[in-house]
Amino acid sequence: MDDTPTKLETADIARILKALPHRYPFLMIDRVIDMRSDESAIGIKNVTANEPQFMGHFPENPVFPGVLMIEGMAQTAGVLCICSGKAGSTTKSVFFLTIDKAKFRKQVVPGDTIEYHVSKIANKRMMWWYRAEARVQGSLVAEAEVGAMIVNA
Repeated sequence: MDDTPTKLETADIARILKALPHRYPFLMIDRVIDMRSDESAIGIKNVTANEPQFMGHFPENPVFPGVLMIEGMAQTAGVLCICSGKAGSTTKSVFFLTIDKAKFRKQVVPGDTIEYHVSKIANKRMMWWYRAEARVQGSLVAEAEVGAMIVNA
C-alpha cells in the first residue's frame, strides 16, 4: 500500500481559463479545489443575481437552471482531467459524451455557493466518466454521471 500523501491542488480562475475554452457567460465554475490527480475535485460556483440566465429564468423568482449545474459538473471534471496531466501536454478541448442519472433535488438561487463534488468512475484512453453531486451548504441539490472526451484542439 502506498502511504505517500495525496497532493491537493487548486485551480484559480486563471488556470481554469487556460484549461477550458469556455468564457463568460458560459463559464460555470469560479475555482476548483481539492484536486487529486484525475480522481476527484470540488468545483466552486458563486451564484449572483446579475447573471444573464436570471433575466428569463425566472425574472420574479430567479432559479439557477439545472442544465447549467450539469455544465458546472462537467467543467469541473474537465479542469480535473486537463490539469492532472493525464490527457497529455498539448492543447486540448473537452467535449461531453454522456449525461446519465441526472436528478434535481432543490432550487439554487442567487446568493448560493454551489460545490460540484466530482469523483472518477472510469477512464479509457482519452475518455473519462465522473459521478458528480452539486451541494449548497452541504445539502444535495443535484446529481448526475457525466462523461467527456478530450481531443487535440
